[in-house]
Amino acid sequence: MQKKIRVLLGLLCLSLSLAQITYAQSGNVSGKVSDEKGEGVPGASVTVKGTQVGTLTNVDGTYSVDAPANATLVFSFVGYLKEEVAINNRSTVDAVLKVDTKSLEEVVVVGYGTQRKVETTGSIASIKSDELTQLPITNVAQGLQSRVSGVQINQNSGSPGGNISVRIRGTNSINGNAEPLYVIDGIQISNSGGINDVSPLSTINPNDIESVEVLKDASASAIYGARAANGVILITTKRGKAGKTNVSIESYYGVQQVTKKLDVLNAAEFAQLENETFKNKAYPDPAGLGEGIDWQDLIFQKAPIQNHQLTISGGTKKTQLSISANYFDQDGVIINSDFKRFTYRLNVDHNVSKKLRVGTSVMGSFSNNNGIDAGSTSVGDAGVVTGTVLGAAIGAPPTLQPYKPDGSIFPFAEQGNGQYREVINPLNYTSILQKRNFKRALINLYGEYTILPGLTYRASFNADLDSRIYDTYLPISIIAVKDRNDNSGTANKFNSNFLGLLHESVLSYGTKIGDHHSLKFTGLFATQVEKYNNNQISANGFPNDATRNEALQLALNRTVSSSRNMQRLDSYMGRVNYGFKDRYFVDVTARVDGSSKFGANHKYGFFPAVSAAWRLIEEPFMKDVNWLSDLKLRGSYGITGNAGGIDPYQSLATVQSGGGYDINHTYFTAIRPSGISNPDLRWEKSTQTNIGIDASLLNNRFSLIVDYYIKKTEDLLYIKTLPLSSGYSSITGNYGSLENKGLEIAASANLLDGPVKWSINGNLTINRNKVLDLDGGTTDERFITNYTVLKVGQPLGVFKTYVFDGINQTGEAIIPGYDGRLGGHKVKDLNNDGAINSADQIITGNPNPKFIYGFSTNLTFKNFDLSAFFSGTEGNDIYNVSRLSFENPLGQRNLFQGVENRWTPENPSNQYVSPAVAGRLPISSYAVEDGSYLRFKNLMLGYTLPTIKGISRIRVYVSGNNLFTFTKYSGFDPEVNTYANSNTTIGIDNLVYPQSKSFLGGIQLTF
Repeated sequence: MQKKIRVLLGLLCLSLSLAQITYAQSGNVSGKVSDEKGEGVPGASVTVKGTQVGTLTNVDGTYSVDAPANATLVFSFVGYLKEEVAINNRSTVDAVLKVDTKSLEEVVVVGYGTQRKVETTGSIASIKSDELTQLPITNVAQGLQSRVSGVQINQNSGSPGGNISVRIRGTNSINGNAEPLYVIDGIQISNSGGINDVSPLSTINPNDIESVEVLKDASASAIYGARAANGVILITTKRGKAGKTNVSIESYYGVQQVTKKLDVLNAAEFAQLENETFKNKAYPDPAGLGEGIDWQDLIFQKAPIQNHQLTISGGTKKTQLSISANYFDQDGVIINSDFKRFTYRLNVDHNVSKKLRVGTSVMGSFSNNNGIDAGSTSVGDAGVVTGTVLGAAIGAPPTLQPYKPDGSIFPFAEQGNGQYREVINPLNYTSILQKRNFKRALINLYGEYTILPGLTYRASFNADLDSRIYDTYLPISIIAVKDRNDNSGTANKFNSNFLGLLHESVLSYGTKIGDHHSLKFTGLFATQVEKYNNNQISANGFPNDATRNEALQLALNRTVSSSRNMQRLDSYMGRVNYGFKDRYFVDVTARVDGSSKFGANHKYGFFPAVSAAWRLIEEPFMKDVNWLSDLKLRGSYGITGNAGGIDPYQSLATVQSGGGYDINHTYFTAIRPSGISNPDLRWEKSTQTNIGIDASLLNNRFSLIVDYYIKKTEDLLYIKTLPLSSGYSSITGNYGSLENKGLEIAASANLLDGPVKWSINGNLTINRNKVLDLDGGTTDERFITNYTVLKVGQPLGVFKTYVFDGINQTGEAIIPGYDGRLGGHKVKDLNNDGAINSADQIITGNPNPKFIYGFSTNLTFKNFDLSAFFSGTEGNDIYNVSRLSFENPLGQRNLFQGVENRWTPENPSNQYVSPAVAGRLPISSYAVEDGSYLRFKNLMLGYTLPTIKGISRIRVYVSGNNLFTFTKYSGFDPEVNTYANSNTTIGIDNLVYPQSKSFLGGIQLTF
């Protein structure tokens, strides 16, 4: 025993001696870090390998660090290859860093091929998957928001899977589709839909995406010709790579909640107002009613959100495979609303021989949405409180009860002696069946054959299969007993099928001529067919709610309708790319498209583009400019088209059902003319000029991209009014013209690259939109709503109203016109004619922002990572239509809290009107509010655990989303538009489903 102790003591002493020797051999090591030109590299990281000990070089590239004599120093800096140098008992250790050329070789997708990033001449932005899925997003467009300059993305509705609109370099159409073209692994799809619809993009799993490229200028997007006027978004999904098979699991779970509630009158305040309005004592003791029912608390909930993904990828040199399955489940913050999606993906690439390669991409999804109607288009009347769940929750009297004693919903018409028939129990809307089921498959098959070195032919066959079923049922049980009749119980069943087929043949040839010239040619033939059909059955008058809409034959009344259409697009495209010494680049593109939708005289359109780039950094006179890492000037000009502006058959004379007639007791359905032919109908055409500069500074530590563009869109599809003597009310033709011009700035910086890594990214977009012409000069202005106009010389969607001028006070002369009563709204008599009429309306608001922006920051230290993301807009106005309903005390509905300060002779308020039965507020600037905001979009903290045998990576994280929104806007959310994807009615809020904030935790595992 004593011998063992002596041995242990001896070993301990030996260890201490070795430690002392090692310490004695430790000391200060200094030196200089230089680049290949011999210039010192300031800010380079110098660390002792295997430790966290390190420092940064000074402005002249010198450093000093304490390190053991037998250690190794690691030198690194952004834009250079990492260098390791053993100390070997030296006190001076210098290092030379070599330029990392990977940034020059980085490849981006450009459509029908790829290019090195250094070769690009157009305006293209690229986003990787880790940025895209940093937020818990439902669709790819949400992940792009505020990350790309020149792209404005609005989440019009916060409902699960809800509507989203995307505008690249402004809105380019009046009546047509202004959404960009999405190309997913070669398959072309579009985004559209109303405020209560599920976005088509929500059927695509964002976790399957490898990268996204946004083609913004005409030279980048002209290769898609007639569908590219609104820009193009290329989406590439993840594919397998030769080597080890990787299995990854990603999962998160979180909770969502509304960011705010709107303050309304409580029961005591409401009862007092009712007594004043109706000049009676319907509520003998208002004060005794207290707070009453908070209807917003009843419809809002804390809602779970979860996402789970399994991905397997790998392969051999011959065959590569990537397969994934995903489940996404989001409950809405309004009860009984949700969105569930299951997706699968299979990507296979197989080398049949050295010359032949084949593959497939298959993406499928099954989605289910239970929706709630929100966002009424009614103005200042009962529609807003009878048509949507949020309007009903604001307007519901807090003195009424939600449920009967038996737990069933209590109709308001059965309470309060039936005096509250105008408003609806908000819980009615949560009981209405509004279910949407989606099945979608995107299929791509391709074969690629190398004919000769550099000459390749690729054939692809793409299919988009979309099947939908919509079920709705308004139950009898939510209708007051006295109001039920033979028509009570309303059902609808709608199903549609879409089939898109696309074949593309691409011939490409690339070669180098000598040491300095590169040449690539791409030729394309494509043919695309889209077929759509739907069937709909509507019914009412059910005996009970037992079968809801699954037994429509039981209904007393039924109507049936169906439709079918088809369209075809044939295309030819040629592109030439030329480069000289990685210094000069020229791209020329020409595409011809022929569409079945357009008139006989304009079936084909020609879409050319040319662009060039000059890398000044490669010029001999720039060799001594050491602070510049790269400098490139770009310029482009091109024409693109928009064939999505109209439905098929609009150029033809059309007929439709004209109603029914009873002739001699026999029922006939009439058919009448509905549209006049227009053989000159053609696509909208956008001509765009772009000038850009790409710069990198201090060894790629800082980068800057600036673009200026002017885009003019002509031949806008516009509905022109015809004289009644023609027999038709209107004709669709190419009459209008729009202009968008703007400035885009994107910047990034790697501030620290040592033990602590810190980077920031930001972008800013300024776009100015203007209507140049509406219908060939006949019309200068046209009202779209009661407060929105199209006006030549003005941006799209400006607000034209009266100018609010306070409240008519005691003793003031009341000008004849709107609300001409004591205590009523006063508007300005701008032309001083002594009367209020349309001549006193002016432009009072602009929903288009002066600029939009976003910025993010990422910080890593050891195994921790921290990121934050902000987005915002500045200078845009919102027309808050709901104020016209809920700040107007006309009786029988609850109101916003501010009405407590309403006008009375004793309280001469200059904002809130006095009570008046059936009173109305004039359409004025009163409802125009500043919609600017800055949103703390995301904060994420992650930790990567030390490697565990059998698991190559484990990362856990927590995330907060939509944490704070800094805004002056009084509504639920400033990022809103009741009219969803409309191009002309924008920036309008009539109580749309609000966005939520969420807190979640997740884990990422790779085996």
